[in-house]
Amino acid sequence: MAAHQQETRRTIRSFVRRAGRLTTGQAQALQELWPVFGIDFSDELIDLDSVFGRAAPRVLEIGFGNGETLVEQAAANPSTDFIGIEVHEPGVGHCLLRAHAAGISNLRLSRHDAIDVLRHQIPDASLRRINLYFPDPWPKKRHHKRRILQHDFLQMLSRKIEPGGTFHIATDWQDYAEQIDELIGSDDSFRLSERRTHGGGDPLDRSTTRFERRGLQQGHKIWDWRLTRI
Repeated sequence: MAAHQQETRRTIRSFVRRAGRLTTGQAQALQELWPVFGIDFSDELIDLDSVFGRAAPRVLEIGFGNGETLVEQAAANPSTDFIGIEVHEPGVGHCLLRAHAAGISNLRLSRHDAIDVLRHQIPDASLRRINLYFPDPWPKKRHHKRRILQHDFLQMLSRKIEPGGTFHIATDWQDYAEQIDELIGSDDSFRLSERRTHGGGDPLDRSTTRFERRGLQQGHKIWDWRLTRI
């Protein structure tokens, strides 16, 4: 079966839509600010130059949580465009509020399954960088097949990143780190540029995240990787 067919028939989800209560402000943001910052899902490719009104390097983050670090990145790098994907609506609402307060125009958000968004909406070779920080570890062994980092997923990312672009990963789960090392070692579309193991004080070209702080409080170590698209 071809890789495209495998992707098309994918039925196992790498996430669960967690229940969460929207605050009044978050609900209002989803209604009023989504038309400004939101990208609705469709099965057609997006013209990113039209979405942002310019041609610029683009960074995509998968699972941005509450979006605080994503907004910080966008505010600190006005010459780069940022796309964030998150399915948890309170987090999306929080990010919209932060983006509006920061007065930035170089950020767009999607609240749909990242694999579907990447497959159907993001043009090939259109991204300078993709970030995947602290994805759901699905710690029980019988659930490891739900982990987003699998061979087919990595192959798809390689098509979306321009040659010489980068894929950044971070996790605080040791057995997930071991799986990621094995995956990188068997892949021929990326080159491992740097790998770090640390206690939270040496993140690799990124800000410290809320999920990272939670893992550190539980006594976990942190693993960081930077892969370069060949």
